[in-house]
Amino acid sequence: MTFKRDFKQQMVLEWEKEYMDYEGLKRILKEIKCSKQATHNRSLQHRLRLERAFSGIHLHGSNHEREGDVEEQVIEVKTLELDGSKQLYKTEFQKPHEEGGEAEARLFQKLDEELNKVNAFYKDQVEAAKHEANLLSKQVEALVALRVKVKSPDSGLKQNISSPEETKDQNHQQKDSMVGLEVDHVQQANRNTHHEEQGEAHNNYNTRDPLEILEHVKVDNVLQSPISTIKKALADSSDNELSLSKMYLRKTEEQLRLVFIEFYQKLLHLKDYSFMNLSAFSKIMKKYEKHTSRTASAAYMTVVDNSYLGNSDEVNFLLEKVESTFIRNFTHSNHKKGRKLLRQKTKTERHSITFFTGFLSGCFVALLVATILRITSQQVMKKQKGTFYMENIFPLYSLFGYITLHMLMYAANTYFWKRYRINYPFLFGFKPGTELDYREVFLLTAGHGVVALLCFLINLQLEMNPSNRHYKTATELVPLTLVVLVLLITFCPLNIIYHSSRFFFVRCLFHCLCAPLFKVSLPDFFLASQLTSQFQAFRSFELYICYYGLGEHSMRQKKCHNRGSYNVMYFIVGIIPYWFRLAQCMRQFYDERDINRAFNGLNYLSTIVAMVFRTTFELKKGKGWKVLALVTSALAVVQNTYWDIVKDWGLLRRHSKNPYLRDKLVVPRKSVYFIAMVLNVVLRISWMQLVFEMDWSPLHKVAIITVTSCLEIIRRGIWNFFRLENENLNNVGNYRAFKSVPHPFSYYDEKNDDKDD
Repeated sequence: MTFKRDFKQQMVLEWEKEYMDYEGLKRILKEIKCSKQATHNRSLQHRLRLERAFSGIHLHGSNHEREGDVEEQVIEVKTLELDGSKQLYKTEFQKPHEEGGEAEARLFQKLDEELNKVNAFYKDQVEAAKHEANLLSKQVEALVALRVKVKSPDSGLKQNISSPEETKDQNHQQKDSMVGLEVDHVQQANRNTHHEEQGEAHNNYNTRDPLEILEHVKVDNVLQSPISTIKKALADSSDNELSLSKMYLRKTEEQLRLVFIEFYQKLLHLKDYSFMNLSAFSKIMKKYEKHTSRTASAAYMTVVDNSYLGNSDEVNFLLEKVESTFIRNFTHSNHKKGRKLLRQKTKTERHSITFFTGFLSGCFVALLVATILRITSQQVMKKQKGTFYMENIFPLYSLFGYITLHMLMYAANTYFWKRYRINYPFLFGFKPGTELDYREVFLLTAGHGVVALLCFLINLQLEMNPSNRHYKTATELVPLTLVVLVLLITFCPLNIIYHSSRFFFVRCLFHCLCAPLFKVSLPDFFLASQLTSQFQAFRSFELYICYYGLGEHSMRQKKCHNRGSYNVMYFIVGIIPYWFRLAQCMRQFYDERDINRAFNGLNYLSTIVAMVFRTTFELKKGKGWKVLALVTSALAVVQNTYWDIVKDWGLLRRHSKNPYLRDKLVVPRKSVYFIAMVLNVVLRISWMQLVFEMDWSPLHKVAIITVTSCLEIIRRGIWNFFRLENENLNNVGNYRAFKSVPHPFSYYDEKNDDKDD
């Protein structure tokens, strides 16, 4: 059980199908075991009958002596050559007619299938890694040449006008800073010969001017920004001038450093892949010998060890070369720092997180109960002052309720993603070891909720108690202080309160604000999708600006709606999050030329139209505006519901293995998917409730808006899980287990070949 658990946990999720089917082989072994036990029981019964028939004559050890005298050959493994490069293994079981022989023959047939599958996949991945190593070698050459050019910008590309001493120093610097990564099969066979040949190649390289490389190099845009995107769109595509600024060099080095780190991680996973599969074959053969008492393990494991999976040393060689190249070029030969950067950090769970999460959760529940009791005991909703409070003060605090609920849903998402082995850190592109676990997200949620509820209770006590009128100014400043505190923590540059995650969030938010000027990645459009469910929070921000900008303390929300500029911004703010997604879809269609991106953009365009008519009806009323709001909202609901279920979740496939779902499911219970689809439809329809203007007495209209917005946030939380599940399955189907970091350099003569690869 221990190896089974370790084998499952150490799998690369995206390669799960390409590992040896340990569970399937164990099931066959179980059949063999049951068959042997049945045969053994029948043999014992037969011997007992013989002993009763011939008293005094015992047959102890006869079978053992017959089986143990001579070690018989159980299997014969044949190696088949295909196309001179592929090897297939076929095992013939020599005793198929014995009791249980059919299951044993099936076991070895399954073993051959798994060995051939693992060998083929491993060889393909190693060949791809060798090709990538060759490309990285050229990237290092270009980086070294660029470094020399930046340090001496006056030197020519075709003619070196430096003094002999300077030329000698530059060549010496380059020799020390560059190590090639090319892989050769002959060099692999003899490691010492390889090092000698490599040293000779370096000496030959230094006989020519290294800066000539830059004549054939195009430096891709590593300084991605809105301004650079606009310049790229307006400039001539043939303009490939080399930037020689130190900032550009630093960004290029940073990007190439990320390429090396990702490549090193891939090599480590390949090494673990080989080790874990070899261990699995060994475990299966030991179990086979234990259940059958046949000596076939040594013969079969010899074949496994001599296969490409067990005999190839190319991955270890590449690991050594990548590590030495990285340390020499990016850490100034600091081995400790280089290994620390290359090796992935493992996230350790701390007991203090669990303790403070429980403590703050208890405080949050206590404050929530106290708030409810406070409102109901004083009958706040039935008083005129309570109506004023709901219209003017409560919308200010509802902002924190939306944020807290959304964080709570995200904490639940991370829990279920981890439980069902959805690799969300990789899909989102988090830096290894910095992703927030569900405990940490829940800790932040509980802390945010406690502070918000505490401020709300203080504000409610000061506002509803007539004896506290002289604290009116303090009452007014409580929600504003809370907003300022949250913003300061979010954008704080200091390394406190999960600095890496906050910076990641701010960067994605900036990309959303600047859409479509940035190339769209999954974290960007995922965050923009979350913001579409927070359109009411955007309007709360607008209310803060108006509320504290008027300089009065009564009836501020009504005064805001009496201003034309506020109503215009009320329209614009409501559609801003949908514009983010529309702009991102436009950019994705431009980059990918995928018509589905354009159709998705039409969905958000229809939602924007519906929001405009709904807002117009909310402000002006009128039967005509109501009909337009209902029609456009219904159309938007139908389009977005279809896109959620069919496109984003990949469900409702009529001809799939799971009817009306999809072929591959992560959650074992199919009913969960049908429940999620029904909930999505119901919660989408609840979005239209405000257009009907139903009277939900005794709830105030502001409370109804808040509840409807919370239901939309809950719907988004459900959408998050299945959206990322579908993304993970598509990613697994393509075996994308590592981030694709673009190379900073591309060669002109490789424009149609290596660059595409």
